[in-house]
Amino acid sequence: MSETKTKVVEKTVKTGISFGSALAMVISYTAWKSIGWAIFHGLLSWVYVIYYIIRY
Repeated sequence: MSETKTKVVEKTVKTGISFGSALAMVISYTAWKSIGWAIFHGLLSWVYVIYYIIRY
């Protein structure tokens, strides 16, 4: 049972990180029109998304 829960958590974390990165890149590209900034903000992931929500 514990092994199943671990796999579910790992899969959820990977999905959350991927979604956060994609969301950060889309927000960044829409705001700044720069692929370089979009990649950088994608690496920051949820940190940039939360910053953008608070700032704008």
